Amino acid sequence: MQTDIHRDYARTLRKTMTRAEVYLWVRLRRRQVEGFLFHRQAEFGPYIVDFLCREKKLIVEVDGALHEDAVGYDARRTVFLEGRGFRVIRFLNEEIYADIEDVVERIVLALKQPTR
Repeated sequence: MQTDIHRDYARTLRKTMTRAEVYLWVRLRRRQVEGFLFHRQAEFGPYIVDFLCREKKLIVEVDGALHEDAVGYDARRTVFLEGRGFRVIRFLNEEIYADIEDVVERIVLALKQPTR
């Protein structure tokens, strides 16, 4: 069944998160950011998103070197996600490593925006 394959892949991604994803997850987990619950490597339609806050309809994506070659794919994916009423914010690995506090603050600002 397709959903079982998708679920298994999401589990694999949770076990093999990138260093930048782990670094950000340490800050997002356990409702540490404004009390909001985030899920990591969450299934969303045909996609798996890096971090998802359902309550505020916010998706946080971490883009590494591989994303430079996937601009078209990322754009289609964002259109799909935003078409379902979710906001998508993206951070480069380098942004996370250089200033995690700024990244978290930008996520807080996004959480404070009204949901659609």
